[in-house]
Amino acid sequence: MNIRLPFRLLAAAAAAVLALTACSGSDGSRGAPTSPSTGTTTSTPAPGTSIPSTSAPAPSPSSPKPAPSTPPPTMPAPGTSAPLIGVGRLQPLWPFTSLDQARAWQREYRSGGHQPWHLSPEQTALAFTRNYLGFHEIDRITKRTVSALHARIGVGLSGPETTGTAAVVHLVRYGTGPDAPWEVVGTDDTHFSLTRPAYGSFALSPLRTGGRISGVDESIRVQVRQPSSEAPLGSSCCTPGGGTGQPWSLTVSFTGATDPVLTVVATTGGHIAEVERFTVTAVRTR
Repeated sequence: MNIRLPFRLLAAAAAAVLALTACSGSDGSRGAPTSPSTGTTTSTPAPGTSIPSTSAPAPSPSSPKPAPSTPPPTMPAPGTSAPLIGVGRLQPLWPFTSLDQARAWQREYRSGGHQPWHLSPEQTALAFTRNYLGFHEIDRITKRTVSALHARIGVGLSGPETTGTAAVVHLVRYGTGPDAPWEVVGTDDTHFSLTRPAYGSFALSPLRTGGRISGVDESIRVQVRQPSSEAPLGSSCCTPGGGTGQPWSLTVSFTGATDPVLTVVATTGGHIAEVERFTVTAVRTR
């Protein structure tokens, strides 16, 4: 089911509020961001306040050029203020599974300030990593690049033996207006990628996954998740990896898929933490 973004602002007489899924429920739900014990603290901007853009440091000449898991963004159509998620090539991964859910949150936010963290790309990226994917050790922002419609937020481990950025989470504004919430649509990858299955493709179980990895003594695990379920729909562990830009592959079986878009996540670690790097892609069930 394709998800179409509106071509004009919502009318004042909006439809009745739709119930959000567990990931966008009450402040005490598992989807709400938890405060990391260490790392960068970010504040949630007030509605209508723009978020300053800070470009990430340019890679050194020897660094590989990032290869985004998400495709190039679909440009907004005339009269709209956000990329077309689900209509073009971008897929809504989390926290909302549909535009109706995003609109429902906007109505609740406007009436009572419900869950303001949806207006912060940093808090949304950390909540996606820690609360949805379950990578609780990843608790800080390592870098950020934010524009009016897109954000790329680096997340990583804290501590003296940190491995730097575990992943760069790609988010877009989902909806229209200055209070359109941020939605995760994928990751931008460099030394660890997930290129199979193709982003936005139709998925059936068992699912063949793969990509490329650079590192030493890596151990790759793959999970399939959906926002409406707390536990993974399927998991496969593990396949070794290492070298420079070497291919890896793993097959994962999954059951219980009900959401229109699933998250396929590959992780590697085991040196200083269970998850030191991760990469995600989106697949569709219908």
